Amino acid sequence: MSTEATGGEAAGEQRRILANTAVMAAGTVVSRFSGFIRSTLLAAALGISLHADIFTVANTVPNMLYILLAGGVFNAVLVPQLVRSMKNDADGGAAYVNRVITLAACFLGIVTIVLVVAAPLVMQVLVPSYNAPHLAEQRQSAIDFARYCLPQVFFYGMFVLLGQVLNARGRFGPMMWAPIANNLISIAVLIAYLLSFGPATPEEQRAAFTPGQEALLGIGSTAGIAAQLLILVPYLRAAGVRFRPRFDWRGVGLGHTLKLGVWTVLFVIVNQVAYVVVVRLASGGTAAADDGTGITIYSNVMLVVMVPHSIITVSLATAILPRLSASAASGDLARLAGTLGSTLRTALVVVVPFAALLPSIALPLAQVVWGHGATAPFFYRFESSMVLFGFAVVAFTVHYLVLRGFYALELNRLVFFVQCAIAATNIGLAILFVGRVDPWDTSPMLVLAYASAYTVGATVSSVVLVRRLRRGGAPGGASRRWGGFVLRLLGASAVVFVVARFVDIVVTDTVTELVGRDAHWTLAALEVALVSAGAAAALLGVARPLRLTEVTSVADTVAGRLRRG
Repeated sequence: MSTEATGGEAAGEQRRILANTAVMAAGTVVSRFSGFIRSTLLAAALGISLHADIFTVANTVPNMLYILLAGGVFNAVLVPQLVRSMKNDADGGAAYVNRVITLAACFLGIVTIVLVVAAPLVMQVLVPSYNAPHLAEQRQSAIDFARYCLPQVFFYGMFVLLGQVLNARGRFGPMMWAPIANNLISIAVLIAYLLSFGPATPEEQRAAFTPGQEALLGIGSTAGIAAQLLILVPYLRAAGVRFRPRFDWRGVGLGHTLKLGVWTVLFVIVNQVAYVVVVRLASGGTAAADDGTGITIYSNVMLVVMVPHSIITVSLATAILPRLSASAASGDLARLAGTLGSTLRTALVVVVPFAALLPSIALPLAQVVWGHGATAPFFYRFESSMVLFGFAVVAFTVHYLVLRGFYALELNRLVFFVQCAIAATNIGLAILFVGRVDPWDTSPMLVLAYASAYTVGATVSSVVLVRRLRRGGAPGGASRRWGGFVLRLLGASAVVFVVARFVDIVVTDTVTELVGRDAHWTLAALEVALVSAGAAAALLGVARPLRLTEVTSVADTVAGRLRRG
């Protein structure tokens, strides 16, 4: 095959990946925007202290437990196996899909029932700081919320499983758009909560919830997760999936899937052990002091700062995993390396400049998102965590995408050992950092530990995968090209940082002169918009001179869709 043909095929594949990514990214943008509204209403209703942490922990537990019990297998193992069954099985993988769905539904159903019964034990493990005698009512509220929220484990698991079945058939949009229904239900529930109970007063921000408050928030949260699962069902039929329960699980290939899943389960266990440590440390921050920072700040900041990762990286990873799996199955490691490398560069040209922008917009952005209701006087507590999370997202993005290569090659055992290094770093540094600061700095120190851990993970996973691909016959010589790309990207990000700081200073000084320091959140929104626009213009302005073709490709794809729209 000629070089021109090979280059044309690679360019065509990249265009297809970007097109699929654009569909998913659009859904993610809408989903994240509605998620911001939910986060804003939640903070306005509950505040960011102990009162809010009680609900946040209980509502986070189902997702954490789903990931611990099955999420890694569903996300990382099943897509390659579904692609292989579609390619190799006479029925196009229909029987395999039916067996997997049946097995998953039975497993998740039994586990969910056990977890609801064991809710007090679950909360004992996660928030031992609530065992203090003066927090007895708060502890009971946490248990009550857990019982309302733990059924989400079943709905989370089935949603991801059915979404991966659709992804394997090239239907990427539904899984990205369905969470919007969850957010809309949550928004309606929170509006009803504010109308019924009003924002939490300073005294209530240290108190437990009433039974009525627990029922409204808990049932509403679970109803939202159930809704996003039900939305996928019609799309399965449209994709040609006709589900029939099948219990003949032995001797039909599921053993290979489960064998791969063992290492993924171990990976998830290690990861969730680290998260449990984070939750325990974070809950201690708000339990110890009125001005402590805890899991509510930590998780809300992650929600906001992970937006570029969710819109770009997750969409790209979802689009390329079937392609990576197909390349691995055919032994074409050169194509696998090329697809993964170009995708990684596309993601980095978004997240690295975003990290450079964050120091200039963190404070006004915090006011826009959380400066309302019960949280209005305290939005500044989010700033330092947000800035630090920017650096964490860069490292996490690299690690996240590199792992798609491991999964496509079925190197799940290696992934487990890499995750052990990440978890050990995160746990060790979190305990060290939090133990040396006041409760006020609990959340920033947890973010710093997270960033350090994924810097280790990104470095180790990248080096290991590159060596494995070279041993498998993938061409070398990419180090110099990557070095040039990194230098050009850092140069562009430096320009973004300087321009953003300059625009921020000018806008802040102007607003202070006109209205004083206590500006309304709408002016903060204007500041975020102006600084971000200046940073984006700077990035686009230097992209072509610095030959950052990934920036221009993304910009051209977005511009083309806008013109067609």
